[in-house]
Amino acid sequence: MSDAFDGVVLEARHIVKNYGGTRALKGVNFQIRKGTVTTLFGENGAGKSTLMKILSGVEQPTSGEIVLEGEPVSFSSTTDARDRGISIIHQELSLAPNLSVRDNIFLGREIPGPVGVDYAEETRQTRALLEELQLPIEPDTIVSDLRVGQQQIIEIARALSVNARILIMDEPTSALAAAEVQVLFGIIRDLLARGVAIVYISHHLEEALEVTDHAVVLRDGAMTARGERQDIDLDWIVRNMVGDDFDLGSPPTGHELGDVALSVRGLRVLDPENPERAIVDGLSLDVRRGEIVCLYGLMGSGRTELLEAIAGRGEIAGGTVALDGERLTTETIAERIERGIGLVPEDRQRDGLVQTMSVGQNLTLASLRDCLVRGVLSPRREKRLAQRMVTDVTVKTAGPDVPIGSLSGGNQQKVVIGKVLATSPRVMLLDEPSRGIDVGAKGEVFRLLASHAAEGLTVVYSTSEVGECLSIAHRIVVLRRGRISAEFGADATKEMIMAASGEAVAA
Repeated sequence: MSDAFDGVVLEARHIVKNYGGTRALKGVNFQIRKGTVTTLFGENGAGKSTLMKILSGVEQPTSGEIVLEGEPVSFSSTTDARDRGISIIHQELSLAPNLSVRDNIFLGREIPGPVGVDYAEETRQTRALLEELQLPIEPDTIVSDLRVGQQQIIEIARALSVNARILIMDEPTSALAAAEVQVLFGIIRDLLARGVAIVYISHHLEEALEVTDHAVVLRDGAMTARGERQDIDLDWIVRNMVGDDFDLGSPPTGHELGDVALSVRGLRVLDPENPERAIVDGLSLDVRRGEIVCLYGLMGSGRTELLEAIAGRGEIAGGTVALDGERLTTETIAERIERGIGLVPEDRQRDGLVQTMSVGQNLTLASLRDCLVRGVLSPRREKRLAQRMVTDVTVKTAGPDVPIGSLSGGNQQKVVIGKVLATSPRVMLLDEPSRGIDVGAKGEVFRLLASHAAEGLTVVYSTSEVGECLSIAHRIVVLRRGRISAEFGADATKEMIMAASGEAVAA
């Protein structure tokens, strides 16, 4: 394949990025072409986000050169890059939760009016963007009142509002339902027709192939492969990412399932935005000790609300939850953790981690009571527990004292899981545990869950990826509009699961 691509609008040449003694990028060459989608594949820590931060002005390279439309450039900030037509949708949500949708979209570039800000014009443009993205909410809606998937669409709307010539999408669909993904793909096709160049990063490999024109694979900070759409497939991507074919495992065997550990009867949770509607509607479910149950459903099916209600985070309007035959009534989240129920939330950045704390402090946060000596926190015990959990959940880190933000997404997710495991739970609930992590990290997470289930832990996890249903789950429970629409064993097919959820199956 020739090194000279037609229609190149931006080129990164021999990009090196060092963080102290760590070399995150090792002389990467990368090109973006007008009116096409260049998809960047790689495991967490491969250097994808670092490269994109350099191209969008968040970071500056240690060495190397960026060429924009034939001219060498240097971006001093994201504003500098944006003014030159480069916009980025970051993997982790960067919205201001206390502001409205309109204010988030125009934050830092407000439209001036005769007196102050022209809120009417901002509202008009915001409404047009939301209609284009088929998101039926009002511009003055406060962002913290939105679901994670809706917030992701607001991130996309903010980037589209800039009319970028180059649009970088870092995990844009990580919290979107299948129908919302197709809306986004329609927007991408419209942008390509206008000549916009798109860089697309996703851990949803099959999904990414739908929009890919050119593919580049990074591994350990270096480019390992590149190819055109007609020359690549899923096996090619995985082989170049992790070195060999890979799967997410299978249901653990060699142990008998025990008695019912978790029993849900007639559970009813109301929609906080519309109290007349039940988002979980009379749902009943039993899960046995050592069993792994997967909850599958589209956004709005009630997956998250069900798990949060069991964990004590959501308000229950009716029905009961019992643990090992004992009914849980008014227990708080802390009390339910004490009883043996642990929740790994969907949004690890907002709900699972404290960004100002170290890896070790995050790992021990929910189990500090075990680190007390005569009522006083013992640093030695806390450090010992943190180091044990780093080893148990195989967190790749220089040590428990490093900042949590220095870890890749996959390793941050392991820390959240390790924090819950440190409480010695009897039932572990995980809401989208693989959101925003790569295929290698997914495999490690699922193998970790399988090994603990084999030791008697009850595991219930939710997912919006059919492939993750067909991995380690003994049983697949499909939710639709707050109710169970079907249950399958490990021999289920993708078509069966999608049909039961109400999702259209491609011919």
